[in-house]
Amino acid sequence: MSQTQLPNTDPAASGIAGRRHRAISAVLAKARAWLPDRAPASAPRSAQVRHPLISAPALRQALQDGEEIAVLDVRETGVYVRGHLLLAASAPLWRLELLIDRLVPRRSTRIVLVDADESLAHEAAHKLLRLGWTQLSVLEGGTSGWTAAGGQLFSGSNVPSKAFGEVIEHDKRTPWIDADELQRQLDAGRKLVVVDSRTPEEFTQFSLPFAHSLPGAELVYRIHELAPDPDTLVVVNCAGRTRSIVGAQTLIDAGIDNPVVSLKDGTMAWLLAGRALAHGRQPSLPEPSEEGLQRARSQAEAVAARAGVQRLDAAGLARLVGQRASRTLYLFDVRSREEYLAGHLEGWRWAPGGQLVQATDEYLATRHARIVLADWDGVRALTTAAWLAQLGGHEVYVHSPDPLAPRVTGPEPLRVLRTQPSVAALSPIQLQALQAQGPVQVFEVERRAAFERRHVPGARFAVPDRLLEFVTPAEAGGPVVITSPDGVLASLVAGELAARSGRSDVRWLLGGTEAWAASGLPLSQGAQQVLTGDDDHWYSPYAHADLSHRDAGFRAYLDWELGLVAQLEREDPIGIRLIPA
Repeated sequence: MSQTQLPNTDPAASGIAGRRHRAISAVLAKARAWLPDRAPASAPRSAQVRHPLISAPALRQALQDGEEIAVLDVRETGVYVRGHLLLAASAPLWRLELLIDRLVPRRSTRIVLVDADESLAHEAAHKLLRLGWTQLSVLEGGTSGWTAAGGQLFSGSNVPSKAFGEVIEHDKRTPWIDADELQRQLDAGRKLVVVDSRTPEEFTQFSLPFAHSLPGAELVYRIHELAPDPDTLVVVNCAGRTRSIVGAQTLIDAGIDNPVVSLKDGTMAWLLAGRALAHGRQPSLPEPSEEGLQRARSQAEAVAARAGVQRLDAAGLARLVGQRASRTLYLFDVRSREEYLAGHLEGWRWAPGGQLVQATDEYLATRHARIVLADWDGVRALTTAAWLAQLGGHEVYVHSPDPLAPRVTGPEPLRVLRTQPSVAALSPIQLQALQAQGPVQVFEVERRAAFERRHVPGARFAVPDRLLEFVTPAEAGGPVVITSPDGVLASLVAGELAARSGRSDVRWLLGGTEAWAASGLPLSQGAQQVLTGDDDHWYSPYAHADLSHRDAGFRAYLDWELGLVAQLEREDPIGIRLIPA
């Protein structure tokens, strides 16, 4: 056995004191806050456990019967995006404990688990059964069985929402302007305003130099302050196509006085034309005036009514909450991050409205569920609800909270479930000391992009479900330490790895890379130690340093989006019902 000794894992005995201790105490406290008082007893290995199968024709019928159902693809997201069922949400096997409570909150919901060939789905079913979900089945033959039965696979991420955007442009003839014409209009001094409908964080990362940040749910709410003159052309852009189209059509459907167009192919087209983007700009959202707010409310109310959005009073909301055992209920606050943090209704999740439409499958997986949006201002929830109702597949409501209703502050609590006992944690200082003693196998397991930006020196990146390929015996590589940006996923993965491998020397980094950085310890960066390629996530063409690879990725992505309408036409209906133009 290796002579490397695992240090005392009691942070009080680690020697951290004074200024360094104070610097990281907050990070470590956050990491400890969600740890359970007692981990459940480990269950027998589930590799040989088989669960009920559902055939491809039976699943197709179940998706059309109007009853609640969730289809979960349990492969890592980067594998999932290479080919998956249209209505499957990504829920990787080793990340299920973090995701399942949000994606499928009702324990008796029908769940169909999917992988490529049944190699992971039965394990996922076993895990969910232990966690309390009861109606579980596995797609017979996985995606291979689905295609053998004549089913289609869709590549990419957030496919239902992105296909929805293409259907909107195709059916409603959403007007657009291309990058060259936009430049000509700017050069000619045309009165226009460009609004970027992505998130503020994406806007800061890169934007058109002259664009204003106005995320999707904020468009109707704030546009009157940016374009008060009805002769001003409003151009809506995003990084590609979907949010440009949906954003432009949002303003058109609302009936604003201005001419409105989307920027064809977004910032991808701008870069393909050889132009530059700005980086690091901070968004500044204009506050609506009383006159602008009244106009926005009237416009949002009219669109929501046409889309069939239902309003709930306090008694109606209480009724739906009381039926949670038999019907799934999702509660979302669609305001800005800052507003949510400053005070929100207890138990309501944060989902900025534009993203809830753009990436619906990341927020909820149960089809035919009930969705309620908190209508704080009479605009943003209604605007978002109108699009969700047109996307179809759910009952959509808005609720106007009592102005005096109690609120809670801060981020949404993260509820972490467990199927394996937690192993001991190491503080950053303890990990540094362990590395000084001898070899240590450090693996980061959450997201490749975050790993490339910064990681613990000597760490390698691997998706959780492939860790066993790369972990070497203690005699050769030393003990194993798992980390992730905040340590939450690392704790789960470390427990799973210890149970599967039978090793007693598996640890996790308390507070993750954030705590390591907060302690002032050195960091590394780069992709040299990425072991599993793009298995963890869809790899954006924007991430390519080589411009030829980037541009080829842009063209492939745009071709893919444009092809979604034709592919969707070969699929069973998913409930899209657009209101008339």
